[in-house]
Amino acid sequence: MISFTPAAPFVGAPAIVRPTVLRPPRVLFIGGSMNQTTQMHQIAAAFPECDPWFTAHYASGIPQVAARMGILDFTVLGGQAKRRSEAYFDEQGLQADYEGRRNNYDLVVSSSDLVVPANTRSKPIVVVQEGMMDPERWIYHLVRHLGLPRWLANTSMTGFSHQYRAFCVASEGYRDDFIRKGVNPRGMVVTGCPNFDNAAEYLNNPFPQHGYVLAATSCIRETLKFENRRAFIEKVRRVAGGREVIFKLHPNENIERATREIEKWAPGHLILAEGNTNHMLANCSVLVTRYSSVLYVALALGKEVHADIPLDTLRRLVPWQNGGTSASRIATLCREVLAE
Repeated sequence: MISFTPAAPFVGAPAIVRPTVLRPPRVLFIGGSMNQTTQMHQIAAAFPECDPWFTAHYASGIPQVAARMGILDFTVLGGQAKRRSEAYFDEQGLQADYEGRRNNYDLVVSSSDLVVPANTRSKPIVVVQEGMMDPERWIYHLVRHLGLPRWLANTSMTGFSHQYRAFCVASEGYRDDFIRKGVNPRGMVVTGCPNFDNAAEYLNNPFPQHGYVLAATSCIRETLKFENRRAFIEKVRRVAGGREVIFKLHPNENIERATREIEKWAPGHLILAEGNTNHMLANCSVLVTRYSSVLYVALALGKEVHADIPLDTLRRLVPWQNGGTSASRIATLCREVLAE
């Protein structure tokens, strides 16, 4: 059994009201990116006695209005991320309840607490770390010191809502990092991350190539941040030193633009917009990326990596490799929260 210290209730938050439950506990799972959404699905699958419902990530108030107008399509609140999550619910035959409007829920399991929708604040919430956190750039410090909306600093502000009963984190290293930043350790539990806890399973795969340099691009520009793509491509070429390179494009980036740039500055290399990135990581010799959760798979598999983050930091943060049991550990924690 996973034991944890419940998080102290958020000051000013409505009191949690638990209805008398004469049915399976009804749980709302809030996804986002495909990584977040598939993690939510795994947790629900490990919690078979619950009545699971799913929604793409959503907000309330001004962010909700902005998302509905398409202004936030570059975030998980809209655009491609929302469309992909909803398509996934349909493909998998999952019960969908967009914005959690259909049911009264006993528990909310969310892939992020950057935005905590108003209709979830009276419910017990379990937050699950999605993967790599954004670096603590200038916007992170601005948001923290001025009390601006957390979502402005993206995932670097994960954990700071303190409106959850439990916060599931990927590793001891991440737990220490969240505490260093000021996240309340009460309720924080190292469970591992469902999509990053069993890298060894990717070694047996059908991807045909082996021994190449894998260049995993980013969607940094699509989230309105600056990236010098030419400099990145030139770095890939230097690291490769004439070896075969495969460019794996991020699913959320502008594929046509990225392809055009690679063909201009690194012609003759294979460019893939689709395919299982984990299998490509398992078969490569070297990974070159900026900052991405794919680094954790590569490091867990002992690959040579080149990134914007120091290697000693990355190795300290690598998610717990627990043989693929993170989802069941989080499900156990959800049962404990419901039993409080």
